[in-house]
Amino acid sequence: MKSLFEEMGGTYRQVGDYLIPNLVLPNDGDYQIGKYGRMRRSYLKEHRKILYTNYVMEGTLFKHLSEIDQACNESMEIIVLAMAKQEGVTEALKAADQMEWVRRMNSIRNRAEEIVLHELVYDQ
Repeated sequence: MKSLFEEMGGTYRQVGDYLIPNLVLPNDGDYQIGKYGRMRRSYLKEHRKILYTNYVMEGTLFKHLSEIDQACNESMEIIVLAMAKQEGVTEALKAADQMEWVRRMNSIRNRAEEIVLHELVYDQ
């Protein structure tokens, strides 16, 4: 009598006295995972274990991480530009007082990153 696994086309290999199923995960593609993708993976592994396992089993983990990373980078660009414009952080300020420009831009980037992390990395 065949097992359900064999009826579905599955095969086994013998290792010593045991039959081990021949399982292969699908090719997950060739995705670039940056800072935000790695942060998302860590978050999923620690706090959303079932979701993480589902992505792994479906073979879509790296695609998901790549999409999150890309969305975060795009959002960071948009938010930083909008905040800099709203707060008057311009090239004129950069020319007049470079240290003040750096201080303000760092503040803007930090606030923008908080928004991006909350909305895209840790809350889906």
